[in-house]
Amino acid sequence: MPLTFRKSFRILPGVRLNINRRSWSITLGGGNGPRWTRSSTGRDTVSQNLPGGFGYRRTTTRRRRQG
Repeated sequence: MPLTFRKSFRILPGVRLNINRRSWSITLGGGNGPRWTRSSTGRDTVSQNLPGGFGYRRTTTRRRRQG
């Protein structure tokens, strides 16, 4: 079984820094509203919990700049 690492730090109310073995991400919002996440790997996610056990999630990938 592979070992995993994941750590989440609360920076400010409603702002989290998430770190894992390969990348990091910033999460804004949550609670009763939508949640926005931007990852160092180029992934942007918007998610929302909906009533009745349903949820919404949209993930887009940014192009990485060549430099």
